[in-house]
Amino acid sequence: MRGLFTFLGTGASSGVPMVGCDCSICVSASSFNQRLRPAGWLRIGTSSLLIDVGPDFRQQALKYGIMRVDGLLLTHTHFDHIAGIDDLRAYSLRQKAPVPCLLSKESFEDIKTRYFYFFRPSKNLTAQLSYQVLESDEGVVSFVDLQVQYFSYRQGDMKVTGYRIGNFAYVSDIRDYDDSIFDHLQGIDQLVLSALRFESSHLHLSLDQAIAFARKTGARSTRLTHLSHFLDHEETNRSLPPDIQLGYDGLNIEFEV
Repeated sequence: MRGLFTFLGTGASSGVPMVGCDCSICVSASSFNQRLRPAGWLRIGTSSLLIDVGPDFRQQALKYGIMRVDGLLLTHTHFDHIAGIDDLRAYSLRQKAPVPCLLSKESFEDIKTRYFYFFRPSKNLTAQLSYQVLESDEGVVSFVDLQVQYFSYRQGDMKVTGYRIGNFAYVSDIRDYDDSIFDHLQGIDQLVLSALRFESSHLHLSLDQAIAFARKTGARSTRLTHLSHFLDHEETNRSLPPDIQLGYDGLNIEFEV
């Protein structure tokens, strides 16, 4: 079965252009340098799934025509990956069912704190979700009738979950990890991987670190996401290997499940 992944956003936490910045990339007329906050849309068979749901989700859903959401794969609960979660109410209301959400125990506990009103007994007009909580740091689960492989790593003090479906893997906001992560990524064809900028960061991989990571997976093609306003699309891609390039909002990737 074939799957399709669309980059809904490829920007870092501030997006590109960044508010209040007049650098050459933020004022660039190139659409490739205009990046909403990071998220993705998976279509596999008849299923429509999101990976993360950040503050730009409403704009992304309208732009790309997302008519159904059959499930949400949540990587972690930083603002730029979760702030649009209440906009899922449009789907739970229209579909007359809670939106299934796959997430770690840590992310679930954080949602219960941040979005406490989701859990009130009264029926109000908030997003309705059903939570499938991952009980371990790694494994394979069935989620909306799909086999999903998951694994964990750290970004500062935040636990993050990576996902693999078929020969496609999504690894965002990664900085600290054990080499055992590559056991989960062998045999992938398409890799989405975060890389903030050329220089190293205490929370994100640099471009060189991302290249080294991608090489260890053996992926045929890698597209980078979570990109800062220090990276011009065309100029940066010329400096990268042909099989490891920057992603951009609206880019589609086909894969096999």
